[in-house]
Amino acid sequence: MSIALRKPQEIEKLRAANKIVAGALELLKENTKAGTSLNDLDAMAEEYILSYGAKASFKGLYGFPNAVCCSLNQVIIHGIPTNYKLQDGDVIGYDIGVELDGWFGDAAITVGVGKISEDDEKLIACAKDTLYEAIDSIKQGMRFKELSFVLENSIRSRGFVPLYDFCGHGIGKKPHEEPEIPNYLEGKSPKAGPKIKNGMVFCLEPMICQKDSEKIILENEWDVVSADGLRGSHYEHTVAIINGKAEILSKI
Repeated sequence: MSIALRKPQEIEKLRAANKIVAGALELLKENTKAGTSLNDLDAMAEEYILSYGAKASFKGLYGFPNAVCCSLNQVIIHGIPTNYKLQDGDVIGYDIGVELDGWFGDAAITVGVGKISEDDEKLIACAKDTLYEAIDSIKQGMRFKELSFVLENSIRSRGFVPLYDFCGHGIGKKPHEEPEIPNYLEGKSPKAGPKIKNGMVFCLEPMICQKDSEKIILENEWDVVSADGLRGSHYEHTVAIINGKAEILSKI
């Protein structure tokens, strides 16, 4: 496994791409209102990205047809936007990738539409709080398996389970690079595998199921749901290891 170590000037290029991601997500959050269609939100985000001289990196990636993954209610990740108009009580996840001058950014949020249930508030909070708890835990020399163990324990301590078979990842000159970072411990020991070092840049993205971690991919070959058929949530940030700690690049 070869995990890139980025120079400070390269991290700044990654930061620039990720700031556009953060701005696009904030725009979508502000416009998450009943009556707005997923296709309109997708177009809005792409127009924002293009206005900064960047490209929506998910569009065409592995054949994905849109700029934004819009994952509605039971769809946890990789949702394809449609003409569906948001309704009060919905839960919607947005995942956005950007390419700027050959460098990539990636982040995701999940938000409620209007007034949502207390259970859905807890579901969304699990993804968000787990992400920040994991980021705060990162130290130079920590193993990636230890980080996966932190993610899993944080999710399960909140009464939820991680989605299996999908993971966080490295990022840089490609949208997905080494390492893969599952939201659960693979194998028996977290004290194994590569260590986190200064200059590494990667994405953490807790994907939350309520009862069953097993995935089902729907007929459009993109939308991923849990085998339990219940709602899910997803949060993601791109982080860089600077001076021994994780710094979030995908924020305004």
